[in-house]
Amino acid sequence: MNYTLNQLRIFTQVVKSGSISKAAESLDLTQPAVSIQLKNLQRHFDVPLTETIQKKLYITSFGKEIARAAENLIAEADQISRKTKSLQGELSGQLRISVVSTGKYVIPYFLSSFLSKHQGVELNLDVSNKQGTLMHLRENEIDFALVSTLPKSLSLETEDLLRNELYLVASSELPIPRSRNQPDLLRKLTLIFREDGSATHQAMTQFLETNDIPVFRRIQLTSNEAVKQAVIAGLGVSILPMIGIRQELASGRLKIIPMKGLPLKTTWRLVWHRDKKHAPVAAAFLEHVRKHKAEIVGKWFG
Repeated sequence: MNYTLNQLRIFTQVVKSGSISKAAESLDLTQPAVSIQLKNLQRHFDVPLTETIQKKLYITSFGKEIARAAENLIAEADQISRKTKSLQGELSGQLRISVVSTGKYVIPYFLSSFLSKHQGVELNLDVSNKQGTLMHLRENEIDFALVSTLPKSLSLETEDLLRNELYLVASSELPIPRSRNQPDLLRKLTLIFREDGSATHQAMTQFLETNDIPVFRRIQLTSNEAVKQAVIAGLGVSILPMIGIRQELASGRLKIIPMKGLPLKTTWRLVWHRDKKHAPVAAAFLEHVRKHKAEIVGKWFG
């Protein structure tokens, strides 16, 4: 049998995704390319790996067995590759990081120079909501998490990266009623929230409660990007982190509404379990962050 590791990788991704189109998207390949590799792999077996019923792809029981075996083979091959690179003096292995959704505007700038220097490092980056990120951290499934508010339930080590500031923003086209009483101004506007449990929702709710501002009209959405687009469209106003709206402010699509008590200030932090024993790749990344943090912040977030 002359099937390749590449064919096995593609097949296992199809099994995980449940469809060729989703597998192609996650692998950054075209659907025809994935289909061709599946056909090439199937030629080595007399028993079908997949079957299509009413245009829906199903993995046969034999296909599931092959997928399990393929995952073991791929893991062994990756281990051999890492050991080979290690013997050659090249840093290699997986770096696993989970970030809250707004963290996607931060973490790439701390990763780019590290990954370009260490070509043998494989990045596994999960962008999730706060609960998802904390679950990965709690279950010790990651090396680091990037958060803007520290969970009280976990014993963590932290590395501060940069300041996080949140402002009240509106569409540049949205007329803002004149009011000398700032709380009264917010009562007249629709407020757009993140979902319960997110750090942005928590900050916005705390601000409103501290200033005794009731909410009469609200919209709730499940991502900062969705909130931002809703604000740009004029559906309402929201309190959003500066890190995610810089381009929209510069282009004039959004405007900041000055408000007493704002901006809210937190800190973007890289966190990990206090008792975590870092693998060489994670230890090297942490060293890189500590050494180049000021340079990165000055260049990209100055």
